[in-house]
Amino acid sequence: MKSSLLACTFAFCLFAGPAAARTPAPPPSAPTAAPATRDLADLAAAIERGLRPSVVAAGEAVPRWTLQQRMAHHKVPGVAIALVQDGQPVYAVGYGVRAAGSAEAIDADTLFSVGSVSKMITAATTLRLVAQGRLDLDRDVGGYLKSWRIPPAPAIADPRVTLRMLLSHTSGLNVHGFEDYQPGEALPTLLQTLDGKPPAKNPPIRLQYPPGTRMDYSGGGIMVEQQIVEDVAGQPLEAVARAQVFEPAGMRRSSFDNPLPASRGNIAHAHDRNGARTALPRGWESFPEQGASGLWTSARDLGGFVAALLRSRRGDGLLPPALFAEMTTAVSPGRRGLGPELAGAGVARRFFHNGSNDSYHAGIEGYPQTGFGFVILTNGANGSALRGEIRNAISDALGDGVKPPIRTVAADAAAPGWADYAGTYRLDPAVPMDVRGALADWFDYDALTIETAADALLLRLPDEADAKLRALGPTRFLGAGAANSAELEFHRDAHGAVRALSVIAGDAHAYYRRQPAQPARADGRAATP
Repeated sequence: MKSSLLACTFAFCLFAGPAAARTPAPPPSAPTAAPATRDLADLAAAIERGLRPSVVAAGEAVPRWTLQQRMAHHKVPGVAIALVQDGQPVYAVGYGVRAAGSAEAIDADTLFSVGSVSKMITAATTLRLVAQGRLDLDRDVGGYLKSWRIPPAPAIADPRVTLRMLLSHTSGLNVHGFEDYQPGEALPTLLQTLDGKPPAKNPPIRLQYPPGTRMDYSGGGIMVEQQIVEDVAGQPLEAVARAQVFEPAGMRRSSFDNPLPASRGNIAHAHDRNGARTALPRGWESFPEQGASGLWTSARDLGGFVAALLRSRRGDGLLPPALFAEMTTAVSPGRRGLGPELAGAGVARRFFHNGSNDSYHAGIEGYPQTGFGFVILTNGANGSALRGEIRNAISDALGDGVKPPIRTVAADAAAPGWADYAGTYRLDPAVPMDVRGALADWFDYDALTIETAADALLLRLPDEADAKLRALGPTRFLGAGAANSAELEFHRDAHGAVRALSVIAGDAHAYYRRQPAQPARADGRAATP
């Protein structure tokens, strides 16, 4: 079920009423200059009728789905979306229901958990304090911490951690993410989370790498950032964020309160992979790690936040222009800025952040050069896949070439040299971490094995199921399984020998050298390295 369109409640009333039934044109092959505003009717039509997959098999036409079809397919009861034009929130809409089996419609003000998108609010709060001279990005954070200290790590010679490192996930701290808490479970304090003491479900937050040497996504580091904000401001994160971000950005419904009280009203309930209500009897989980994953917000509020960030570039937004530039500049050896992920170039340059937990998936994206942005919120465990399909539809409608369909080709297993790809490949540690980048975080394997099948290559990794690689060309293959979102490129030298392969994700490259053949096991498969 779709709620009424709510564009007219924003700063502009550029569109209202049902979207026209049309299929957006496919994107051009490369980004082109984009006008400051797009036709909202076209964007709304794309959202409602232009969803598609990210990968299309050889010889197949690109399917086009309606949002309602894909919500039913993924068993996601509710979705909320907001659009930003020229740094202004212009459109917000809800689809479906807050709880399966109910008639309570999702609208622009329905509250969703947004998981790690919370980190963007925390980052903006921190950067506002930097702008006020209360914090410094490059000072040792030990000078700010009062209630807790980062414990020493004997094996790390220089344990100096800065806010720039915390914000860009280059601090060397551990704990990628945090588990949800069900109704009735005790919630940890911030100090209990930092030290990994019950009822916290995470291990202690500690240094695992020398600060600044590698990108390793750390929700634990964001909790240290939260402690710094609270120690310096002398208030809980909720109060500081309200003064520094919520109120300036017009986020009237947003809150870091956990558990979220039912009295807030208009709350999207949690749903499992079968679309059934979960986290009962209340209907939603708690996320006590506020700065990392504890934000409750609406499409309207989050659209206002993205708009306020985008206006920073021209001097009338949430941050001073110079600080916004730092926020959206990559910090080596990763590709993250001070809070967001970064990608693209020219008018396609963008910042973004996704958030996922057991029952909710969310995403935001903003384009500094054009002032365009969007928000996607879902209340089902399969919402991540749906979010990606919606995001594809928006990209197609924009015609920016950012998310074109990836078209695989038929693998030619009969081609000479096909069997040469089989073997064990070991990571080359001599490749600089600046080149390996974010792959050091999510594809951190010392070795991998490739096996040949009748019509495909199989990727074998420790403790992972075999993943079938789809061909993109004679030497390039689309990753799968643990290598999803990456591509594998085999390197054949001037003598015709396969010497190595690269795992590629954006501009991050991990280089794996082929090893001498291993003795066969009793079952005929190559020995695991």
